[in-house]
Amino acid sequence: MTEQRERSDRPDYISRRGFVSLAGLTGVGIVAPKWAMAEQRAGSRSAKSTEPPHEEEDVALPEDLMREHGVLKRVMLIYDEAIRRIDAKQQLSPDPIKNSAQIIRSFIEDYHEKLEEDHLFPRFEKAGKLADLTSVLRVQHQAGRRLTDQITQLATAASLKDASSASKLRDAMRQFNRMYAPHEAREDTVLFPALRGIVSKNEFAALGEDFEKKEHQLFGEDGFEKMVDRVASIEKALGVYDLAQFTPHV
Repeated sequence: MTEQRERSDRPDYISRRGFVSLAGLTGVGIVAPKWAMAEQRAGSRSAKSTEPPHEEEDVALPEDLMREHGVLKRVMLIYDEAIRRIDAKQQLSPDPIKNSAQIIRSFIEDYHEKLEEDHLFPRFEKAGKLADLTSVLRVQHQAGRRLTDQITQLATAASLKDASSASKLRDAMRQFNRMYAPHEAREDTVLFPALRGIVSKNEFAALGEDFEKKEHQLFGEDGFEKMVDRVASIEKALGVYDLAQFTPHV
């Protein structure tokens, strides 16, 4: 009876990684889904290891998508600094812009947005929920890709020395940021929170697993962390890594 009460009190949104952590910490017998049982069997084969168990993060699907938006936001801040330097006619290397655009193309457009378009938007549209929103989001994804093409092509030393080309580059980054600020905010506050309402618990968990497997396939086991490190390196090269510099003196 006590065990049943413990099971019913468990939040239904615990992810694969959260499930592993919970089971390890409590020692309670939990009826595991198939993926957890498979992991248990796999773990038993390496039971002779003397290393302590690794406590994994509890990252549910919406949180995972939102933290990927954090990578996008940090690139947008890099674009903001590049825009500021072009406007002020200050020295600016094309490398931070080009490297940032490469992150947007690989991590945001070809991975994050592709998953949204292939797996999230169709589910909302099939359920008759937020279809007007997903329609706009799709159009904006395509517009973002065109802007990334322009930014990549114009992020050269020659373009930055030419006033006309530098102006086009600045405008492309400005349009990108203006669109994606409300775009990601609408996804974070409307679309992602509504996902649990249109899929079953099992489907919700399976989506999280599929997204995580795709991330590992494309970027390695620590794909998100590696991408954050890449962004941080660009911020340091551009002199915008130190968070304290953005504090207003009021």
